Amino acid sequence: MKKALVLAGGIAQVALIEELKSRGYRTLLADMNPNCVAAKYCDEFYPVSAMDVDGIIDLAKEQNADMVLTACADQIIVAEVEACEALGLKTYLDVETVKLVSDKHYMKDVFMKSGIPTSRYIVLDHFDAEKIADLNYPIVVKPVDAYSARGVRRCNNQEEVKEFLPEAIEISRTKTAVVEEFVEGEELTVEAFVCKGKATVLCIGSKNKLKNGRFVLSGSLYPADISAELTEEIKQTTQKIADAFHLDNSPININMITDGKHGYVLEFCARTGGFVKYEITRIMSGFDPIKAIVDMHEGNDPVVGEVKPENRYLMTCYLYCSEGVLDHYEGFEDMHEKGIISRYYLVRNKGHQFKGITSQGDRAAGFFVQDDDYDKLLEKYETALKNLKILDKDGNDLVRRDLM
Repeated sequence: MKKALVLAGGIAQVALIEELKSRGYRTLLADMNPNCVAAKYCDEFYPVSAMDVDGIIDLAKEQNADMVLTACADQIIVAEVEACEALGLKTYLDVETVKLVSDKHYMKDVFMKSGIPTSRYIVLDHFDAEKIADLNYPIVVKPVDAYSARGVRRCNNQEEVKEFLPEAIEISRTKTAVVEEFVEGEELTVEAFVCKGKATVLCIGSKNKLKNGRFVLSGSLYPADISAELTEEIKQTTQKIADAFHLDNSPININMITDGKHGYVLEFCARTGGFVKYEITRIMSGFDPIKAIVDMHEGNDPVVGEVKPENRYLMTCYLYCSEGVLDHYEGFEDMHEKGIISRYYLVRNKGHQFKGITSQGDRAAGFFVQDDDYDKLLEKYETALKNLKILDKDGNDLVRRDLM
């Protein structure tokens, strides 16, 4: 039987494992956390870090794996590509490209040179008042190579840059941070796929953030309420990104901000968006990025075909918790059975200790609401928020609704 080694054990990897099994693969999972969500879905679990390239290579050789892959995971895709190149296995990026698209410094430089609209920036390895003097406030600082909004902070003055910059630098593997001008407007999330060099935009959503000052995503609304002209501009920008970074066959996830007329690229990844973006993309476009990822690792060119837009609104919501220890979830299945929520995802197991909210990786659960009518969609969302609970052993509800 063919074997596939999957890197990281999150929600997206559950879908990847299920797709691989449907194609006859025996699934091996590498993750340092034996309690990760995907552990109970794989055929064999190995406590190997998904970022440990040497460990992945050794495991793949030991198990004679036919494939090494991940899905919807930012920095882990770097480890995947490095391992695949060393093992002579198929993947959709080369080592040089995957490292460059994971580096926000290089990324911003290419944006500027290629005419891709973005904000002015500099890169720092320490606070330097003179170097940031020409940037207009507010300013955003973020690690050059992190993900899930880790270390991303908005700064309204020089003192806040001085306060928040060290955290961004410390999180970065290269100990550098991007410092860029903040564009006021609505933040957008774009999912696209490149097939033989042609980029197709699959869906565009508007993003909502938690009210904790950390750019942590609380959910998104699809489709985004934007003009046909802006939609066309985003399609052109997506193609420019594919061309500038020489992407032949690849998923693309873009974070943008719009002033209502034009869109400005904050950053992009050569992968499908994290957590459950694969499912959102499938619902909103009819295209399944998980199947396409496996196709590419089998050496086949993906085919997008006709995009079939979903007619209903879709709102995603991610729940975060105050500090405490998870005992159990309540209300999710009941809300699903009553048709209030269309899907839900429980991220943590009993006994998990919530330690704060600093990035999207700290979410405890997620759910979707869908409806043809926007007002009814909002009613479902409010009903779900009131009835979904994440409880500790004393019955205290840990959900931070105050931040939403």
